[in-house]
Amino acid sequence: MVELSPDAAPGWLRPLLDNVAAVPDAYRNRTPADVLAAINTANAAATRAGTKRDAAVLVLFSGPADAPRGDLGGPPRGDLGGPPRGDIGGPPPETDLLVTVRASSLRNHSGQAAFPGGVSDPEDDGPVATALREAREETGVDTTRLTPLAVLDRMFIPPTGFHVVPVLAYSPDPGPVRVVDPAEAAIVARVPLRAFINPENRLMVYRQANTSRFAGPAFLLNQMLVWGFTGQVISALLDVAGWAQPWNTDDVRELEEAMAEVSSPSQYGEAQR
Repeated sequence: MVELSPDAAPGWLRPLLDNVAAVPDAYRNRTPADVLAAINTANAAATRAGTKRDAAVLVLFSGPADAPRGDLGGPPRGDLGGPPRGDIGGPPPETDLLVTVRASSLRNHSGQAAFPGGVSDPEDDGPVATALREAREETGVDTTRLTPLAVLDRMFIPPTGFHVVPVLAYSPDPGPVRVVDPAEAAIVARVPLRAFINPENRLMVYRQANTSRFAGPAFLLNQMLVWGFTGQVISALLDVAGWAQPWNTDDVRELEEAMAEVSSPSQYGEAQR
C-alpha cells in the first residue's frame, strides 16, 4: 500500500490539507437536492447489480516548496503570463495543476478535460497506486518525484458507473509531461493554478440533453473547458482552501455554447516544462 505523507505539503497547500475532510460537502453544496438523490439512487442500483467500477484520479499540485503565499486572482484567460491580481493571500504564482483533455475517439467522456486517472487494475495496491500508474501511463510524469498527500471520499459518477477516488499529491517540480498515447489524451498540461482562481475564467455549464438542466461550476481557459466532475472537484478544492474569489454564478451557458469559445492554439507550453 502506497503511504500518504500529508506533512510533506508546502505551507501554501496547508489550508487545503488541513480542511480536506470538508471537500465532499463543498462538492455537494453546488449540487441540487434532486440531482444528489438521483446520484444516490443510481449508486445503490449499481451496487446491487455489481456494475460499479473502482477508479482513481490524480490531483497533482506543483510549485515551490518554500515560497511566500501569493495574491489571489490572475490575468484574463488570454494572458496567463501577467502578474496575479488581488490582495488576498493564496498559492504562489508559479503553482500549477496537472490536467488532461481526453481524446475525442474515447467512448466515455471524449473531449472532456479531466485529471489523469482511470479504472483500477487487480494488481493495483489501492487507489493511490491506481492514480499514480494511470498518471504515468497518460502523461509520462515521473511518479517518483510525486508525494501523495491525501485521498478524498469515493465519488460516484452515474454515466459511467465509476466510483472515483481523487488522490491529492504534490511535487515541487514533477518535470515534463506530454501526451503519451494520442488515442487516450489530446492535451496534457500543467495549468497555472491562478487560471482556475481567476473569477474571469469561471462560469456555470449545463448539458442540453439533461432534463434537470443542472448547471455545475466550470472553467473556461484558452484551450480547454473544465466542467463536469473535474470542474466540480476543482471548485470544491478552491472553496475549501479559501482560494476562491467571488465570481459570477449567473453566467450560465449550455455546454456546446461554452465549448465554442475554446481556442485551439496551446497557451500552456511554459506550464508543461
